[in-house]
Amino acid sequence: MSAPRWRSVFAWIKRHWGVIRKVLTGCFVALILTLLGMAVVEIDWREVLAAIHKLPGRALWLAALITAASYTVYSSFDLLGKWYTEHGLAWWRTMMVGFISYAFTMSMGAPVGGLGLRLRLYAKQGLQQGVIMRVMGLSLTTNWMGYTLLAGAIFAAGMVELPPGWKLDNGPLRLIGAAMVAAGCAYLGLCAFSRTRSWTVLGHEIELPSIGMAALQISLAILNWMLIGAVIYVLLQQRIAYPMVLGALLISAIAGALAHIPGGIGVIESVFIALLGASMGRAEILGSLLVYRAIYYLAPLLLAGTWYLATEVKMRKFARHANCSPK
Repeated sequence: MSAPRWRSVFAWIKRHWGVIRKVLTGCFVALILTLLGMAVVEIDWREVLAAIHKLPGRALWLAALITAASYTVYSSFDLLGKWYTEHGLAWWRTMMVGFISYAFTMSMGAPVGGLGLRLRLYAKQGLQQGVIMRVMGLSLTTNWMGYTLLAGAIFAAGMVELPPGWKLDNGPLRLIGAAMVAAGCAYLGLCAFSRTRSWTVLGHEIELPSIGMAALQISLAILNWMLIGAVIYVLLQQRIAYPMVLGALLISAIAGALAHIPGGIGVIESVFIALLGASMGRAEILGSLLVYRAIYYLAPLLLAGTWYLATEVKMRKFARHANCSPK
C-alpha cells in the first residue's frame, strides 16, 4: 500500500478512534462474558463449595499474611510520591491514604479509589491539587512500569502457554513480552540519561524521577505483583507452578483493565480457568479464586472503609472545632 494510502487510513482511524475503541471494548467484554457463561454452566457449584471447605487453615492464614505484605508494599508507592514531591504529610498518613485508595481501587475501580479518594483524603489534609496529581501519577507509573517489565519477562520467556483456541498464540505473545521489556528498559534509560527532566502537560508539570527512584519504583511494583501471585499460588495449594499462576494473573490484570469491570469480576476467573483448567479442576480453581477475592479484596475493603469513615468523622470534628474557635 502506498504512503498516501497509509496516511489516509491512519487519518480515518484517528477521526473515528472513539467509536472504534468502544466497539473493540464491547467485543472484548462480550468475549469475557461468553467465556464466563460457558464456565458457569459447566461448573458444579457443589464441587466449588466442597473445594472451598477443603482448603487448609494454614493456606488461609498464609494467604492473609501475604495479602498484608502486598498492601504494605503498595501503600509505599505513596511514600515514593512523598519523596518525589517533598510534601510535608507524615509518612504514616501518606501510607494510610495509599492503603485506603488501593483497597477501594481493587473492588470499585480506579476512578473511585485511585482518583476520587486520593484527591479527597490528600486535599482534606492540606495538599494542593497539583501535588496530589503528581503523587497519583507517580503511583500509577510505578504500578504499571513494574507490571510491564515483569509481565514482559514472563511472556518473552514463554512461561505462559495460551490455550489452542485463542487467536493469539505463544509466538506473538513472546514478541509482545520482548516489546514490554524494551518499554520498561526505555523508561529506566530515560530517567537515567534524559537531559530534559520536566514537561508541562495540561497545565501540570511532569518531572522525571532519578534513576535511583525509578529503580525503586519498578522493584516495589514487581514485588507487589509477585506477592499477589503468591496469594493465589498458596490458595491453589501450590499444585500449579508459580510462574504459570503469576502469568495467568498478569494476563487477567490487563484483561480486567481493558474491560473496565470493577474488581475484574468474571475476568480473572475466566482467564484462570482458560489458562490453568488443564492442570487443575475448574471447581478447585474457582473455589480458590473466590477465597482469594474474600481475602485480598473484601477483607481489606472492610478495613479501609471503616478507617475511611473514622477519618471522615475526625476531619469533620476538626473542621467544626476550627470554625468555632475564636478568631
